[in-house]
Amino acid sequence: MTRLLSRRDVDFLLHDWLGAAALTDRETIDMVLDLSEKLAAHSFLTHYKRSDVEEPYLDDGQVRICPAIGEALAQYAEVGLFSAGFLAEQGGLGLPYLVCAASFAFFAAANAATAAYPMLTVANARLIATFGTSAQFEAFARPQIAGEWFGTMCLSEPQAGSSLADVTTRAEPDGCDGLGDRYRIAGNKMWISGGDQDASANIVHLVLAKVPGADGKLPEGTAGISLFIVPKVLPDGTRNDVSVAGLNHKMGYRGTANCLLNFGEQGGATGWIVGAPGQGLRQMFQMMNEARIGVGIGAAAMAYRSHLLSVDYAKERLQGRPPGQRGGPPVAIVEHADVRRMLLEQKVYAEGALALCLYCARLVDLAEHDAEAAALLALLTPVAKTWPSEYGLVANDIAIQIHGGYGYTRDFEVEQLWRDNRLNPIHEGTTSIQAIDLIGRKILQDSSGMAVLDQAILRTISAARADAGLEGHSRTLGESWSRVNSTIADLRGCPGNSALDNATAFLRAFGHVVVAWLWLDQAIAAAGSTQRGVEAGRLVEGKLQACRFFFECELPKARMLLGFVGSRSDVASGPGSRIF
Repeated sequence: MTRLLSRRDVDFLLHDWLGAAALTDRETIDMVLDLSEKLAAHSFLTHYKRSDVEEPYLDDGQVRICPAIGEALAQYAEVGLFSAGFLAEQGGLGLPYLVCAASFAFFAAANAATAAYPMLTVANARLIATFGTSAQFEAFARPQIAGEWFGTMCLSEPQAGSSLADVTTRAEPDGCDGLGDRYRIAGNKMWISGGDQDASANIVHLVLAKVPGADGKLPEGTAGISLFIVPKVLPDGTRNDVSVAGLNHKMGYRGTANCLLNFGEQGGATGWIVGAPGQGLRQMFQMMNEARIGVGIGAAAMAYRSHLLSVDYAKERLQGRPPGQRGGPPVAIVEHADVRRMLLEQKVYAEGALALCLYCARLVDLAEHDAEAAALLALLTPVAKTWPSEYGLVANDIAIQIHGGYGYTRDFEVEQLWRDNRLNPIHEGTTSIQAIDLIGRKILQDSSGMAVLDQAILRTISAARADAGLEGHSRTLGESWSRVNSTIADLRGCPGNSALDNATAFLRAFGHVVVAWLWLDQAIAAAGSTQRGVEAGRLVEGKLQACRFFFECELPKARMLLGFVGSRSDVASGPGSRIF
């Protein structure tokens, strides 16, 4: 079977490192991962290149997608993976989020464009289950949990982009029925993944819109945003007033239909408000944050797959000879030191990204009943979205380099993996948006998450000091973490909003220090692993070597970036737009 991820590494992360058995029994976890690995390889991977070529198209107002996508998602639904993370009384299997996240990683590695449909559907249904009425849950969430209907999130608009305060979609009151307060929705939504397709019987759109005031004007800012359930097909079977104005033709993720949707061309699309007016953005943040972790998992999975493809290619490709040797047969390129360096660089990005995302998935399971876990999850969510997206893409880029000219052709999958992953630093909040969130909201406004992270890092440093092979890393991590804290102290003294000027540089540095901490924590778990055998020994050796590589080659980048942030440089903010 084609390797999508290293199953031994996933098992190590879940069991040896994160203690998943405390959440549910190992037999169940292994069964779900076995099923996911096989279905992803046999049903999602098999149309990976086909769905890249057979892009969605409009046919008399209906979007048609590659038929193999619908077939794969029907199998995904049949085995219960749409419902895996929901409670039994909701029609689910009651699995921990950590197990669901690990399962999803296999599908994202196999075919991220197809995996996007269940990712959004599950998050949509979970939002309705959390904030909707029981009638709304039964009507709109339960069919999604069963995998019969799919869901979307409709936030962005052509004129507003990521600036949600500027959305102009209107919601006019239209009475009340058994599903709650009904509204007529009119407006345009852009960049809607899964906005239309022919694979599910219905599509449930979650739409951000504003209810006009008594003067007929829309409220300004985000406080006036409300959230509405707007199905493609209404409960009575008639078609709602939702139409596809066009498809966006993307560089990657081509199997995911990405639409411009018009609501209300014929007088107003019918929608039901979720909760009370003005609560929409707060509610939608649940779905957005779940999607952000999902994006991070997808980015990590694609980086991981490109790394495994690179390893296989480097072992098989014969080219060149060792330095100083003129004759003899060519050697596999893995024998060249620089190729091994590139493979190690890929490894620390891909495995580090997956570890970060699964660590955050573990926090999701804890956060409902643990305030400290909730604070740490809030702090790390922008990192879990961004670091895998940015550095996972670097791993994909290195894969092309290792493959040489072949990597730049469509005959090898690393080219498509790079194109697919290039979207992830953009959607669900760009890198700069996540950086501003991290500095502005999660650190300078509320330090509770930083206090929890500080204790967690200090515990890892203390544990590493007891291992002679890791003691040096413990000192290095301690110095880097102290530098992070001193930089934050400097930023607190910045006038106005100037602390945000170099937020992206801070996010990249912060992410590197966090991933260094997780690498050291994994190294401690690997050193104490009770697994035996050649493969287990290889995994432990790989973890320790990767940890060393990250500390020697990657962590110094964080110190450089923190120095730049701490200098309060105005090189970007100072000259204004006139120099361009």
